[in-house]
Amino acid sequence: MDSRGQGGRWASGATGDGAGGPENSLVMTRGIASPETYYFTRLFTDAALAVDAALSLSGAEKVAVTGGSQGGALALATAALRADAVSLVHADVPFLCDIQRAITLAPQAPYTEVPEFLDRNVDLIEAALETLRYVDCALLARRIIAPALLSVSLMDDICPPSTVFAAYNEIPGTAKDIAVYPYSGHDVPPAHDERKLRHLREHLPA
Repeated sequence: MDSRGQGGRWASGATGDGAGGPENSLVMTRGIASPETYYFTRLFTDAALAVDAALSLSGAEKVAVTGGSQGGALALATAALRADAVSLVHADVPFLCDIQRAITLAPQAPYTEVPEFLDRNVDLIEAALETLRYVDCALLARRIIAPALLSVSLMDDICPPSTVFAAYNEIPGTAKDIAVYPYSGHDVPPAHDERKLRHLREHLPA
């Protein structure tokens, strides 16, 4: 999925968010005063619609979703919002989980954008926190019914490990697993791909 309005630093994006074309993807506070105007509300909607596109193009009845970091957040959100159409979810070091904790804890961007903004816009604190709850994947995770495999890296200074565990703990049922990597940062070891493939074969046999 082409994440709207992103690109510029490491890739070019084709889909604009308002004005066309890519831009530097610092979007944590764009439209944060309301869930209806918030950037990630639009991005989650795009992800849900991408499921419709995949089903239409493939003729399949269900799809699997996967992603890392922001993509991990999109995978969790899509599995929650389109529980009827998602049969399996993989989310590596997912972003946007337990956001209110993350913005007070993470030492690196993009979470740091929010306290920097609210430090100068104190009248928006209550509205901003309400908006962040609206897109928090640790809350959306309660709606996931598909088998799920998450990963967390204990040396991650972008998506704090405790926030990933918060999302994992909220997924109901027992069809879930989490891979814990004690010496990884904001990534997962290459060996994790093998674990994901085994999980895929287990839950989506040919």
